Amino acid sequence: MKKITISDVAQHAEVSKSTVSQYLNKRYDYMAPKTKERIKKAIEELGYHPNIVARSLKQKSTSTIGVIVANILHTFSTQTIRAVEDICNEKGFHIIVCNADDNPEKERKYIEMLRAKQVDGLIIFPTGGNIDLYNNMVKEKYPLVFVDRIVEDLKTSSIMLDNESAVKMAVDHFVKKGYERIGIMTTSLQRHVTPRVERINGFRKALKESMSPVREEYIKSLELEWIQEGLHEMLTSDEPPQALIAGNDLTLIEILKYIKSHGLTIPKDLALIGIDDVSFASLFTPELTTIAQPTYEMGKQAAELLLNKIKDPDFIEEKQIYRFQPELMIRQSC
Repeated sequence: MKKITISDVAQHAEVSKSTVSQYLNKRYDYMAPKTKERIKKAIEELGYHPNIVARSLKQKSTSTIGVIVANILHTFSTQTIRAVEDICNEKGFHIIVCNADDNPEKERKYIEMLRAKQVDGLIIFPTGGNIDLYNNMVKEKYPLVFVDRIVEDLKTSSIMLDNESAVKMAVDHFVKKGYERIGIMTTSLQRHVTPRVERINGFRKALKESMSPVREEYIKSLELEWIQEGLHEMLTSDEPPQALIAGNDLTLIEILKYIKSHGLTIPKDLALIGIDDVSFASLFTPELTTIAQPTYEMGKQAAELLLNKIKDPDFIEEKQIYRFQPELMIRQSC
Protein backbone atom coordinates (compact mmCIF):
# COMPACT_ATOMS: atom_id res chain seq x y z
CA MET A 1 0.00 0.00 0.00
CA LYS A 2 1.10 3.53 -0.74
CA LYS A 3 2.28 5.40 2.35
CA ILE A 4 -0.03 8.34 3.05
CA THR A 5 1.90 11.61 3.37
CA ILE A 6 1.14 15.05 4.73
CA SER A 7 0.81 16.20 1.11
CA ASP A 8 -1.99 13.67 0.55
CA VAL A 9 -3.81 14.98 3.64
CA ALA A 10 -3.40 18.60 2.47
CA GLN A 11 -4.73 17.78 -0.99
CA HIS A 12 -7.68 15.81 0.40
CA ALA A 13 -8.59 18.59 2.84
CA GLU A 14 -7.94 21.31 0.24
CA VAL A 15 -5.47 23.17 2.46
CA SER A 16 -1.75 23.80 2.42
CA LYS A 17 0.87 21.44 3.88
CA SER A 18 1.80 24.12 6.43
CA THR A 19 -1.83 24.27 7.62
CA VAL A 20 -1.83 20.48 8.14
CA SER A 21 1.48 20.80 9.99
CA GLN A 22 -0.01 23.47 12.27
CA TYR A 23 -2.97 21.18 12.96
CA LEU A 24 -0.70 18.23 13.81
CA ASN A 25 1.28 20.43 16.20
CA LYS A 26 -1.96 21.69 17.78
CA ARG A 27 -1.38 25.28 16.73
CA TYR A 28 -5.00 26.28 16.21
CA ASP A 29 -4.82 30.00 17.06
CA TYR A 30 -5.65 31.27 13.58
CA MET A 31 -7.38 28.19 12.21
CA ALA A 32 -11.10 28.24 11.40
CA PRO A 33 -13.18 25.46 12.99
CA LYS A 34 -14.29 24.26 9.53
CA THR A 35 -10.64 23.95 8.45
CA LYS A 36 -9.82 21.89 11.55
CA GLU A 37 -12.77 19.62 10.85
CA ARG A 38 -11.73 19.11 7.19
CA ILE A 39 -8.19 18.16 8.19
CA LYS A 40 -9.42 15.83 10.92
CA LYS A 41 -11.80 14.13 8.47
CA ALA A 42 -9.04 13.79 5.83
CA ILE A 43 -6.69 12.17 8.35
CA GLU A 44 -9.39 9.67 9.37
CA GLU A 45 -10.47 8.86 5.83
CA LEU A 46 -6.92 8.39 4.52
CA GLY A 47 -5.66 6.60 7.64
CA TYR A 48 -2.72 9.00 7.97
CA HIS A 49 -0.18 8.46 10.78
CA PRO A 50 2.46 11.15 11.40
CA ASN A 51 6.09 10.12 10.99
CA ILE A 52 7.22 10.57 14.61
CA VAL A 53 10.90 9.99 13.80
CA ALA A 54 10.94 12.58 11.04
CA ARG A 55 9.13 15.09 13.23
CA SER A 56 11.59 14.44 16.09
CA LEU A 57 14.57 15.08 13.80
CA LYS A 58 13.03 18.31 12.56
CA GLN A 59 12.10 19.56 16.02
CA LYS A 60 15.29 18.17 17.65
CA SER A 61 13.09 16.58 20.30
CA THR A 62 11.49 13.16 20.67
CA SER A 63 9.03 14.40 23.34
CA THR A 64 10.06 11.29 25.28
CA ILE A 65 11.83 10.83 28.60
CA GLY A 66 13.36 7.72 30.13
CA VAL A 67 12.68 6.55 33.69
CA ILE A 68 15.11 4.01 35.14
CA VAL A 69 14.07 2.57 38.50
CA ALA A 70 16.48 0.69 40.76
CA ASN A 71 13.81 -1.87 41.70
CA ILE A 72 10.29 -1.70 40.26
CA LEU A 73 8.99 -4.07 42.97
CA HIS A 74 9.04 -1.22 45.50
CA THR A 75 5.64 0.41 46.03
CA PHE A 76 7.43 3.76 46.10
CA SER A 77 8.75 3.21 42.55
CA THR A 78 5.43 2.35 40.94
CA GLN A 79 3.54 5.15 42.72
CA THR A 80 6.18 7.72 41.75
CA ILE A 81 6.19 6.56 38.11
CA ARG A 82 2.42 7.08 38.00
CA ALA A 83 2.88 10.73 38.92
CA VAL A 84 5.69 11.19 36.38
CA GLU A 85 3.50 9.71 33.65
CA ASP A 86 0.57 11.96 34.56
CA ILE A 87 2.65 15.14 34.37
CA CYS A 88 4.41 14.12 31.17
CA ASN A 89 1.11 13.21 29.52
CA GLU A 90 -0.26 16.65 30.36
CA LYS A 91 2.77 18.24 28.67
CA GLY A 92 2.66 16.02 25.56
CA PHE A 93 5.59 13.80 26.58
CA HIS A 94 5.81 10.02 26.59
CA ILE A 95 7.85 7.92 29.04
CA ILE A 96 9.86 4.74 28.67
CA VAL A 97 10.27 2.84 31.96
CA CYS A 98 13.20 0.49 32.60
CA ASN A 99 13.93 -1.64 35.67
CA ALA A 100 17.59 -1.96 36.69
CA ASP A 101 17.01 -4.64 39.37
CA ASP A 102 19.57 -2.82 41.57
CA ASN A 103 22.18 -3.94 39.01
CA PRO A 104 24.66 -1.19 37.95
CA GLU A 105 25.54 -3.01 34.72
CA LYS A 106 21.88 -3.27 33.72
CA GLU A 107 21.41 0.39 34.63
CA ARG A 108 24.37 1.38 32.43
CA LYS A 109 22.95 -0.50 29.45
CA TYR A 110 19.57 1.20 29.89
CA ILE A 111 21.15 4.65 30.10
CA GLU A 112 23.09 4.01 26.90
CA MET A 113 20.06 2.53 25.13
CA LEU A 114 17.74 5.39 26.08
CA ARG A 115 20.26 8.02 25.04
CA ALA A 116 20.76 6.19 21.73
CA LYS A 117 17.00 6.50 21.26
CA GLN A 118 17.48 10.25 21.82
CA VAL A 119 15.14 10.62 24.77
CA ASP A 120 15.08 14.24 25.87
CA GLY A 121 16.04 13.54 29.49
CA LEU A 122 16.26 10.92 32.22
CA ILE A 123 14.74 10.38 35.66
CA ILE A 124 16.88 7.81 37.45
CA PHE A 125 16.48 5.99 40.78
CA PRO A 126 20.25 5.38 40.73
CA THR A 127 22.01 2.20 41.76
CA GLY A 128 25.03 4.39 42.57
CA GLY A 129 27.29 2.12 40.51
CA ASN A 130 27.84 4.29 37.42
CA ILE A 131 29.56 7.38 38.78
CA ASP A 132 31.52 8.15 35.58
CA LEU A 133 28.40 7.87 33.46
CA TYR A 134 26.42 10.15 35.79
CA ASN A 135 29.27 12.67 35.81
CA ASN A 136 29.49 12.72 32.03
CA MET A 137 25.78 13.51 31.74
CA VAL A 138 26.12 16.35 34.25
CA LYS A 139 29.12 17.79 32.37
CA GLU A 140 27.16 17.63 29.11
CA LYS A 141 24.25 19.44 30.80
CA TYR A 142 22.06 16.54 29.79
CA PRO A 143 18.64 16.89 31.51
CA LEU A 144 18.83 14.58 34.53
CA VAL A 145 16.94 14.15 37.81
CA PHE A 146 17.59 11.56 40.53
CA VAL A 147 14.85 10.14 42.75
CA ASP A 148 15.13 8.50 46.19
CA ARG A 149 18.93 8.44 46.22
CA ILE A 150 21.82 10.89 46.38
CA VAL A 151 25.13 10.33 44.65
CA GLU A 152 27.82 12.15 46.62
CA ASP A 153 29.72 15.00 44.91
CA LEU A 154 27.37 14.92 41.91
CA LYS A 155 25.65 18.21 41.12
CA THR A 156 22.20 17.23 39.97
CA SER A 157 18.65 17.32 41.33
CA SER A 158 17.64 14.65 43.86
CA ILE A 159 14.06 14.11 45.04
CA MET A 160 14.18 12.65 48.54
CA LEU A 161 12.07 11.78 51.55
CA ASP A 162 13.18 13.28 54.86
CA ASN A 163 14.28 9.83 56.00
CA GLU A 164 15.45 10.86 59.46
CA SER A 165 12.05 12.42 60.18
CA ALA A 166 10.34 9.23 58.96
CA VAL A 167 12.29 7.03 61.39
CA LYS A 168 11.91 9.52 64.23
CA MET A 169 8.11 9.41 63.78
CA ALA A 170 8.18 5.62 64.18
CA VAL A 171 10.53 5.65 67.19
CA ASP A 172 8.58 8.41 68.95
CA HIS A 173 5.30 6.56 68.39
CA PHE A 174 6.74 3.36 69.88
CA VAL A 175 8.13 5.25 72.88
CA LYS A 176 4.78 6.98 73.41
CA LYS A 177 3.14 3.54 73.45
CA GLY A 178 5.55 2.40 76.16
CA TYR A 179 7.89 0.16 74.15
CA GLU A 180 11.49 0.14 75.38
CA ARG A 181 13.22 -2.50 73.25
CA ILE A 182 12.96 -1.14 69.70
CA GLY A 183 14.65 -2.53 66.59
CA ILE A 184 14.92 -1.82 62.86
CA MET A 185 15.42 -4.07 59.84
CA THR A 186 16.17 -3.01 56.29
CA THR A 187 17.73 -4.33 53.15
CA SER A 188 21.50 -4.36 52.66
CA LEU A 189 23.66 -1.25 53.10
CA GLN A 190 26.38 -2.75 50.93
CA ARG A 191 25.88 -0.25 48.08
CA HIS A 192 25.30 2.65 50.51
CA VAL A 193 21.76 3.24 49.21
CA THR A 194 20.81 6.65 50.61
CA PRO A 195 17.38 5.94 52.20
CA ARG A 196 18.65 2.81 53.96
CA VAL A 197 21.74 4.58 55.34
CA GLU A 198 19.75 7.64 56.43
CA ARG A 199 17.07 5.52 58.10
CA ILE A 200 19.61 3.49 60.10
CA ASN A 201 21.49 6.64 61.13
CA GLY A 202 18.22 8.40 61.93
CA PHE A 203 17.11 5.43 64.03
CA ARG A 204 20.16 5.65 66.29
CA LYS A 205 19.75 9.41 66.57
CA ALA A 206 16.03 9.17 67.44
CA LEU A 207 16.65 6.57 70.16
CA LYS A 208 19.30 8.76 71.77
CA GLU A 209 17.00 11.79 71.66
CA SER A 210 14.23 9.80 73.35
CA MET A 211 16.69 8.53 76.00
CA SER A 212 16.11 4.94 74.82
CA PRO A 213 18.96 2.42 74.66
CA VAL A 214 20.64 1.78 71.29
CA ARG A 215 21.20 -1.97 71.01
CA GLU A 216 23.20 -2.96 67.95
CA GLU A 217 21.74 -6.49 67.96
CA TYR A 218 18.36 -4.86 67.20
CA ILE A 219 19.73 -3.16 64.07
CA LYS A 220 19.97 -5.37 60.98
CA SER A 221 20.54 -4.62 57.29
CA LEU A 222 20.53 -7.76 55.17
CA GLU A 223 19.98 -8.97 51.63
CA LEU A 224 16.29 -9.64 51.14
CA GLU A 225 16.65 -13.44 51.16
CA TRP A 226 18.28 -13.27 54.62
CA ILE A 227 15.69 -11.02 56.29
CA GLN A 228 13.67 -13.86 57.83
CA GLU A 229 16.78 -15.59 59.16
CA GLY A 230 17.99 -12.31 60.68
CA LEU A 231 14.58 -11.73 62.24
CA HIS A 232 14.58 -15.24 63.70
CA GLU A 233 17.96 -14.61 65.31
CA MET A 234 16.67 -11.34 66.75
CA LEU A 235 13.39 -12.71 68.10
CA THR A 236 14.85 -15.87 69.64
CA SER A 237 17.52 -14.02 71.63
CA ASP A 238 17.37 -13.91 75.42
CA GLU A 239 15.89 -10.42 75.30
CA PRO A 240 14.13 -9.90 71.94
CA PRO A 241 12.82 -6.52 70.74
CA GLN A 242 9.24 -5.62 71.59
CA ALA A 243 8.79 -3.38 68.57
CA LEU A 244 10.27 -3.29 65.08
CA ILE A 245 10.53 -0.82 62.20
CA ALA A 246 10.53 -2.29 58.68
CA GLY A 247 12.85 -0.03 56.69
CA ASN A 248 10.95 -0.47 53.40
CA ASP A 249 8.01 -2.33 51.88
CA LEU A 250 9.96 -5.40 50.73
CA THR A 251 11.41 -5.84 54.22
CA LEU A 252 7.91 -5.47 55.68
CA ILE A 253 6.61 -8.30 53.49
CA GLU A 254 9.40 -10.64 54.64
CA ILE A 255 8.68 -9.78 58.29
CA LEU A 256 4.96 -10.48 57.81
CA LYS A 257 5.78 -13.83 56.19
CA TYR A 258 7.89 -14.78 59.22
CA ILE A 259 5.19 -13.68 61.66
CA LYS A 260 2.57 -15.77 59.87
CA SER A 261 4.74 -18.88 59.52
CA HIS A 262 5.70 -18.79 63.23
CA GLY A 263 2.20 -18.11 64.54
CA LEU A 264 3.09 -14.78 66.13
CA THR A 265 0.53 -12.10 66.94
CA ILE A 266 0.81 -8.39 66.10
CA PRO A 267 1.19 -6.32 68.29
CA LYS A 268 1.14 -8.74 71.25
CA ASP A 269 4.30 -10.62 70.27
CA LEU A 270 5.81 -7.88 68.13
CA ALA A 271 4.65 -4.33 67.46
CA LEU A 272 5.34 -3.22 63.90
CA ILE A 273 5.64 -0.04 61.84
CA GLY A 274 6.54 -0.07 58.14
CA ILE A 275 8.10 2.75 56.16
CA ASP A 276 6.08 2.96 52.90
CA ASP A 277 2.31 2.99 53.07
CA VAL A 278 1.71 -0.27 51.21
CA SER A 279 -1.69 -0.75 49.56
CA PHE A 280 -2.62 -3.65 51.86
CA ALA A 281 -1.78 -1.83 55.12
CA SER A 282 -5.42 -1.03 55.93
CA LEU A 283 -6.61 -4.46 54.74
CA PHE A 284 -4.22 -6.53 56.84
CA THR A 285 -5.36 -7.91 60.21
CA PRO A 286 -4.51 -6.05 62.34
CA GLU A 287 -4.27 -2.92 60.19
CA LEU A 288 -0.63 -1.86 59.83
CA THR A 289 0.75 1.42 61.13
CA THR A 290 2.98 2.91 58.43
CA ILE A 291 5.03 5.94 57.53
CA ALA A 292 3.68 7.24 54.21
CA GLN A 293 5.83 8.96 51.61
CA PRO A 294 4.16 11.68 49.50
CA THR A 295 4.94 9.65 46.38
CA TYR A 296 2.69 11.56 43.99
CA GLU A 297 4.13 14.94 44.99
CA MET A 298 7.67 13.55 44.70
CA GLY A 299 7.02 12.14 41.22
CA LYS A 300 5.35 15.38 40.16
CA GLN A 301 8.35 17.40 41.33
CA ALA A 302 10.76 15.08 39.48
CA ALA A 303 8.81 15.36 36.21
CA GLU A 304 8.37 19.13 36.40
CA LEU A 305 12.07 19.64 37.17
CA LEU A 306 13.14 17.47 34.25
CA LEU A 307 10.73 19.15 31.81
CA ASN A 308 12.03 22.57 32.91
CA LYS A 309 15.59 21.41 32.20
CA ILE A 310 14.56 20.07 28.79
CA LYS A 311 12.77 23.31 27.89
CA ASP A 312 15.62 25.53 29.08
CA PRO A 313 19.20 24.14 29.06
CA ASP A 314 20.23 27.08 31.25
CA PHE A 315 17.49 26.44 33.81
CA ILE A 316 18.75 27.40 37.26
CA GLU A 317 17.48 25.39 40.23
CA GLU A 318 16.74 26.92 43.61
CA LYS A 319 18.35 23.90 45.25
CA GLN A 320 19.66 20.45 44.36
CA ILE A 321 18.13 18.23 47.07
CA TYR A 322 14.35 18.42 47.48
CA ARG A 323 13.19 16.89 50.77
CA PHE A 324 9.58 15.81 51.30
CA GLN A 325 7.93 15.24 54.66
CA PRO A 326 6.50 11.84 55.65
CA GLU A 327 3.20 11.19 57.42
CA LEU A 328 2.48 8.75 60.25
CA MET A 329 -0.57 6.59 59.45
CA ILE A 330 -1.66 5.28 62.86
CA ARG A 331 -3.48 1.95 62.74
CA GLN A 332 -3.46 -1.15 64.97
CA SER A 333 -0.04 -2.83 64.67
CA CYS A 334 1.47 -0.97 67.59
